Amino acid sequence: MKKILLLMVAVLGVVTLASCGEEVIQTWEGIEDRGYLVVGLDDTFAPMGFRDDQGELTGFDVDLANEVGHRLNIEVRFQPIDWDAKVLELNSGTIDMIWNGLTITDSRLEEMVFSNPYLENTQMVMILKDEAITSIADLAGLKVGVQISSASEDAVIANAIYADLGELVKFDTFNSALLELQNQTVDAVVIDEIMGRYIMSLNPGVYDVLEDNFGEETYGIGFRLESSDIRDEINQALADMIADGKASEISVKWFDEDIFLR
Repeated sequence: MKKILLLMVAVLGVVTLASCGEEVIQTWEGIEDRGYLVVGLDDTFAPMGFRDDQGELTGFDVDLANEVGHRLNIEVRFQPIDWDAKVLELNSGTIDMIWNGLTITDSRLEEMVFSNPYLENTQMVMILKDEAITSIADLAGLKVGVQISSASEDAVIANAIYADLGELVKFDTFNSALLELQNQTVDAVVIDEIMGRYIMSLNPGVYDVLEDNFGEETYGIGFRLESSDIRDEINQALADMIADGKASEISVKWFDEDIFLR
């Protein structure tokens, strides 16, 4: 028995050393030495980062990241993540940044450093066409869907209506929430306007949106608290893209207008 216990301790020691031996890169020099950047994203968040009909990763943020990689002469690798575990993924070093319609919030500023904001957004309310819901106040007693650990969830919880909701239903993805809206198992979905408007454009006549919203916000790229050096390199590349018109070109491709923040 004693020998078995000693063996187990030895094995655990090897596993622990292996885990601790993985370096979390905090500097741009470290990224260059490794030879690639790892971008974490929710690959269901259209039009920022999602899969096309052939299963290929595409989107506004994907195009931006690839252009930044080209300018900095570094390979960009995309890593789909569980959005609820995004901070854990970032701090463990499995990804170097979160670049996927990430809202800058006070709580997130305690967990990561952000790039300069690059897009404006609101948290809007989507309902089915011709539903008798006209304002946020009308959500009292109803079931409202959000993506778990999203800015939408935070915005609803921070609003006075939260205490009067029938239920706040949390889904792994916004796509799942919208599917349940169509199935009428929830009455409304609070969603990033950037995504909601895109979904509505693909499904004319299916949804309506309330004039009321849960607040305005901006998107940024999230990095580990210790990785401001990496953040600064990305910021400079984005500033150059704004200056020479490339950022505008990518924006027009996805939104038919230049909505990139200056």
